[in-house]
Amino acid sequence: MIGGFLPVATLWWREVVRFCRQRSRVVGAFAQPVLFWLLLGGGLGASFQPPGAPPGTGYLEYFYPGTIALVVLFTAIFATISTVEDRQRGFLQGVLVAPVPRASIVLGQALGGTTLALGQGLLLLLLAPLLGIPLSILSVLSVVGVMFFMGFGLTSLGLVIAWRMDSTQGFHAIMNLILIPLWLLSGAFFPASGVPPWLAWAMRLDPLTYSVAALRRTLYLGNAAAAVGVPPLAPSLVITVLFALFAFLAATGVARRSAA
Repeated sequence: MIGGFLPVATLWWREVVRFCRQRSRVVGAFAQPVLFWLLLGGGLGASFQPPGAPPGTGYLEYFYPGTIALVVLFTAIFATISTVEDRQRGFLQGVLVAPVPRASIVLGQALGGTTLALGQGLLLLLLAPLLGIPLSILSVLSVVGVMFFMGFGLTSLGLVIAWRMDSTQGFHAIMNLILIPLWLLSGAFFPASGVPPWLAWAMRLDPLTYSVAALRRTLYLGNAAAAVGVPPLAPSLVITVLFALFAFLAATGVARRSAA
């Protein structure tokens, strides 16, 4: 058990230390989504009213759970790019020749990215009372749980791509092509009501839709009326956990076939 846990813990801690030492990544992963939230929320606030939401709900408040999801997504992108850099520098080759299961390597990387995403998401969660969103201990713990599985799933999905990439330029291109549309279709930026049928189906098939819905419902745990128009909490949590598990298994499968 100790032999299996040690490589996981080592890679986990390495991801956290390396990310925190690169301040540009820390700032980029947190400041850019917050800037989007403030600019878009301020610009659309006067003309946007979330359908079915209680009167007085502004776009800043509606966009807030989506911004948390965007912080988690950006952190996953910045964290998993280190896999491409490790291959270029030869570190990944050294890890792969060690007598360590590939699943342990992927788990350590995924947990490192998830920890970073969770930490930055918690920083943004501190702004909730300023928007008039009351937080209880239960709601905070529920949000943390949702962010953990969301971050684990997105980081694992990033690893699926990173393990196949040889250049950071190609990695960024593919990640932007996949993850940004997933976020846009999740209900984070606009609600599903009123969209064309084909777009509504795309949003239903997007696993991140249910992660954002779970995030929205746990934020308003004591006020269900403020989270109308999104999938129920229970199925959203189940799909979020299944997505995280499937993405991790896919990343492990790619790692097992990789020769670095």
